[in-house]
Formats: sequence, C-alpha cells, structure tokens
Amino acid sequence: MGTATASGTGDFRALALQIRDAGLLGRRPGYYSVKIVLTVAAFMAGWAAFVIVGNAWATLGVAAFLGVMFTQLGFVGHDAGHQQIFRSRRANWLLGLVVGNALIGLSFGWWVSKHSAHHAHPNQVGLDPDIGEGIVVPTCAAGLRGGLTRVLARWQPELFFPLMLLRSTGLHVSGIQKLLRHRGRGAAVEGLLMAGHAALYLTVVLWVLSPLRALAFVAVQQGVFSLYLGCSFAPNHKGMPIIEGDAEMSFARRQVTTARNVAGGRFTNLMLGGLNYQIEHHLFPTMPRPNLARAQSIIRAFCIESDLGYCEDSLVGSYRQAVRHLRAVTAYVS
Repeated sequence: MGTATASGTGDFRALALQIRDAGLLGRRPGYYSVKIVLTVAAFMAGWAAFVIVGNAWATLGVAAFLGVMFTQLGFVGHDAGHQQIFRSRRANWLLGLVVGNALIGLSFGWWVSKHSAHHAHPNQVGLDPDIGEGIVVPTCAAGLRGGLTRVLARWQPELFFPLMLLRSTGLHVSGIQKLLRHRGRGAAVEGLLMAGHAALYLTVVLWVLSPLRALAFVAVQQGVFSLYLGCSFAPNHKGMPIIEGDAEMSFARRQVTTARNVAGGRFTNLMLGGLNYQIEHHLFPTMPRPNLARAQSIIRAFCIESDLGYCEDSLVGSYRQAVRHLRAVTAYVS
C-alpha cells in the first residue's frame, strides 16, 4: 500500500508540473471581470424587473429568474472560496463576503470551512461533511432505528429531488448557527451582512407585493435557488464510491475515484458553473474555471494511464446513477 501511494504521489507531481507549465494555474482576470459584471448586472436587472412588474402574479416568473441568478452568484462565490479569481487571498475573501453574505444571504466563512473539509476527504465517512446530505451511506443505514430518520432513509430515492427544495434553508440555518457559536470580529461582519441582506430582501418584497404574493414569491425564488443549486452539486459525488473512515490512499486516487464529470459543451459549463469538470477541479481546486476544459485532455490521459479511472456521464445519467445508488442503500434499511 505504501509503495502504491508513493508511486501515485510521484505521478501526480509530474502531472502538476505539466499543468503548471501549460499555464493552466494562472489567473484569468479578463474572464472573471466579464463574468462577475454580467452576473451581477443580470441579478440587478432581475430586481428591476420585479419592481417594474409590481404587485402581480407575473412576479413569480421573476422569482424563478432570481433563483437562477442566486445560484450563478453562488458559483462565483465558489470560485472565490477556492482562490481562483484573484491572486490575493484577501481579495477573494472580500468578494466571497459580498457575493455570499450580502447578495445571497449565506455565510461564506462557514461554507469555505465546510467545503474545504469536503475537498480534503471527499466521500469519506466521518470526515466529509457532505456525507449525509440527501444520502445515507451503507455503513450508517444498517444501524438506523425507527422514527423519521428511518422513514426518510427508506424513501430517499423518491425524495432525492424534493428534498433539494430545502437545501437553501439548510444552508441558511447552518451558517447562522456557525456565526452564533463563533462571536469574533469576522463572525460579526458576516452576521451584519446577512442581516442587511435579509432586511433589504424582505423590505423590497413586502413593499412591492401583497402578503400572499410576497409569500409565494419567496417560496418560488428560494425553491428554484435550492433546486438548481442541489441539482448542480448532486452529480459530482452522489452514487460514487464511499471511502471508509480509516482508509488510506494517495491524494490523486482519493480525488478521482470519488468524483464524476458531466459531459456537455459550453451550455453545460455555464449552467453548472464549471462543476461539470469535477475531477479536474478536485485535483487542482485553485485552477480558474475557464482553464478546466483546457486541462481535461491532460488529466484524463493521466487518470487512465495511472489506472485511476475517469468517470464521466451525461447530466441525466449522473442523476440515474445517484438514484440507483440510493435504491441499493435502502436494502440496508430493513
């Protein structure tokens, strides 16, 4: 095991040098300048349309659009959290706070900590915080005992997509809980930004819409945001191999065998925020989003030559794999 790990490490170092020499780790300021400006402009245009349409049920269409834009802003925050946009860690952090806390209303600091743990131990029981979000792994499923948890476990294939509608709620709650536990200066700044977001969001919605329409608007906007966000992240690891908590393996094998790419062109890349290149992203998390496609051929060749495999499927196919895995897991819940 030790020899294989050392060999894998050496091979990955050669790959890392090849990627660096190809300039694929360099920042892309031009791309991100255009991307951020257009995304924020579309976000603001959505709110302008909301005010123009006014107190009418047609605003539910605007709500759906804003749900999409919340997710697109989330992709920008994801890239900032991985230090992909600016050379300065501080600049990336400030952008993340603006996008995450101020515009979306989620705790950027909490998410970065959680997501970093996921990248360090993807799909590893007890170490990956994403294990358990909409999925019960076999190790845990056999020990379930009664109650709501057992019911959810037995019906998780059918609830896979419906439960995604609650994803943003879970992110909001978890972020707030983290800020309440850590009362330092950073937590205070994040809390103020999130409170400002909530106050402005609710003020605008209730100012324009009647209470019933306001409730429907919030439900649609947050529902679309949750579903889109969940459907964007679900193909990455759901249904891929689960690593036991005490397992040891090389960095490259750990990252590649637990990740799945989504095949597609520029539209897929736009709609999934670059997450469709999950293998490339996990091997080189600081690689800017527009460089992932250029790195794919190099990394795919490395994975195949190193006998790591290279899982890639269509978007629909990836969902089928995830649901098929959940159906297999329910066999452990008797």
